[in-house]
Amino acid sequence: MNGLVRGSAAIIGAAESDIGSVAALLSPIDLMAQGIQRALEDCGLSLSDVDGVFCATSQARTSAMSLVEYLGMPDVYTDSTIVGGSSFEVHVAHAQAALAAGLCKVAVVAYGSTQRTVGRRGSSPREFNAYETPYKPFLPATAYAMAAHRHMHEFGTKREHLAEVAVAARDWALTNPVAWEKKPLTIADVVNARPISDPFTVRDICLVTDGGGAIVMTTAERAKSMAKPAVYVLGCGQSITHASITSMPNLTHTGAIQSGAQAYKMAGMKASDIDVLALYDAFTINTILFLEDLGFCKKGEGGPFVANGHIGPKGGLAVNTNGGGLSYCHPGMYGLFLLIEAVRQLRGERGAGQVKGAKTAIVHGNGGVLSAQATVILGTEATLR
Repeated sequence: MNGLVRGSAAIIGAAESDIGSVAALLSPIDLMAQGIQRALEDCGLSLSDVDGVFCATSQARTSAMSLVEYLGMPDVYTDSTIVGGSSFEVHVAHAQAALAAGLCKVAVVAYGSTQRTVGRRGSSPREFNAYETPYKPFLPATAYAMAAHRHMHEFGTKREHLAEVAVAARDWALTNPVAWEKKPLTIADVVNARPISDPFTVRDICLVTDGGGAIVMTTAERAKSMAKPAVYVLGCGQSITHASITSMPNLTHTGAIQSGAQAYKMAGMKASDIDVLALYDAFTINTILFLEDLGFCKKGEGGPFVANGHIGPKGGLAVNTNGGGLSYCHPGMYGLFLLIEAVRQLRGERGAGQVKGAKTAIVHGNGGVLSAQATVILGTEATLR
């Protein structure tokens, strides 16, 4: 992300809307607005302070138009870039650039989805792909299952290694009062659950929930006067390697390699400098791939790396501390929730799930079928010195 300046922007507010299964007749735009209201309350600002609106959802083709109408804000700067679940990490970079250019002074980044209520077909209809659709893949599960099988074939990754990811996420979810799943999970529970797309069972795959939320961003200078500690944007990066899984250059190497490298370079940091990881875990293979591609272990070693609870609450590396898309919530596009959790960790607000002394976090979003990767590195004020 050439041109962005380390620490020039900060996240000053963060909040979820209602999540899980929301009230009947609520729309994705309702949930965006609810998240914005709560995020503004979180930082002590009001809607009249906002002059930048960034949003995306699969349930509205013109989400920015609809949200601006809903909020009654005709003159704000808008951006509704949509590249799937990583859209919101991309929005952070775009908002940082807009703030630096003076296009806005206070920006909100919002998401909303009622996919549990309206069902899969109503929330995200599949586009026809002449090279894939005739073969009737069960997407997105089939696509990610291909990556998992390839990883197992190339590197000897075991079925139980995938299950370790789901168990760690559930253990973290048990520390989160608003997580959807509250029942303890074992390796055997994951492996023996209902099959979906080999090697995945239903416990290898993200939840289907409603939900939304928002973050509030402003310049670093203004952030210093906010009621709560600011969380600074230290690095950003993005990479889109393909759209269709059959066009992915290498099933075991994602664009996180490139997006992570860009973010580390901007932040002047490396993997060993990171205290908290928020990784898009729509499927258990994702976490393993992103741990490798972001430099936390070598390529092919992700399976053994997550074994024995290493990424759980009692392990050596804090990964997906809210329970992730596997056990906390997953309303279709999960990237915004990664940012919310990272902000709460760096503010010290996570209660039983708090990572002691956390000063840095890496947030990694994934869009499409391992298609659009976007990385954001966040830090407390101490990291600016």
